[in-house]
Amino acid sequence: MKFYKAQSLANLAELLDCSYKGDPEFEISGLNEIHRIKKGELVFVDHPKYYETALKSNASAVLIDQEVEETYGKALLISKDVFNDFIKLINVFSPETLNKENIHPSADIHPSVFLSPGVVIGANVKIEADTVLMPNAVIYANTHIGKRVRIHANTSIGSDAFYYQNKSGRFNKFISCGNVVIEDEVEIGSNCSIDRGVTDTTRIGGGTKLDNHVHIGHDTVIGKSCLFAAQVGVAGCVEIGNNVTLWGQVGVAANISIGDGVTVYAQSGIIKDLEAGKTFFGSPADEAKSKFKEMALLKRMLNKQ
Repeated sequence: MKFYKAQSLANLAELLDCSYKGDPEFEISGLNEIHRIKKGELVFVDHPKYYETALKSNASAVLIDQEVEETYGKALLISKDVFNDFIKLINVFSPETLNKENIHPSADIHPSVFLSPGVVIGANVKIEADTVLMPNAVIYANTHIGKRVRIHANTSIGSDAFYYQNKSGRFNKFISCGNVVIEDEVEIGSNCSIDRGVTDTTRIGGGTKLDNHVHIGHDTVIGKSCLFAAQVGVAGCVEIGNNVTLWGQVGVAANISIGDGVTVYAQSGIIKDLEAGKTFFGSPADEAKSKFKEMALLKRMLNKQ
């Protein structure tokens, strides 16, 4: 998430009522999570186990729960409550905008877009030419939809990330301030849900087709010309290449990568990175040929009993 203008280290420290380490005039352009952090941005860390990862990341500043000796050149904001202070920054610089009408006045919708009855479009949404939204589609704030996109009935684009901090038996919500980008010529079936990025972008590449009842988690990036059959579920922060096919009820765990041209057969569970150009099956998924051999061997062993 980018701030509307760069903020000095001292200004952010004053806003959060916390101390800092570094040049008070050092400018910070925005904030992000560790897996998407860029130069100029602020990342947060609240456990010593992850200090080094945050301090050696691309971040230019770190919101941290105690002062450290080695900063690796990073500016520091030292906070007593890192999680809630990060949320405070999100609420200040990206406050939630709710609709009081079906189409928010700030939405930028090309005249050729077809909007069916019951469609709801949030603030700062952009929809490009010749796109069609079927009845009761919901497009949350800050979503960008390209040209010749088709979104079927009862699908929601840009809902909050499923992201919570478990602290003392209570789930504290991490406020989502990212967005969704749907590139040109994507088709999304009915009753699908695509979550916005937590602090960055969830992206569906051009020409990709999603069947009904597909869920895409926060910050996942899907390449071009992919094909996902019904009831595919993809967790957050997944990187999926181009021309990937996931057949029905495939489940994909968070934080993994699927290479270009991969095919995964139905009802498989993916828990590790998948190499480009191969076909996979099973739960946990493995190369289909070896998985079928394993199943045949097991069947022979059982028949001998």
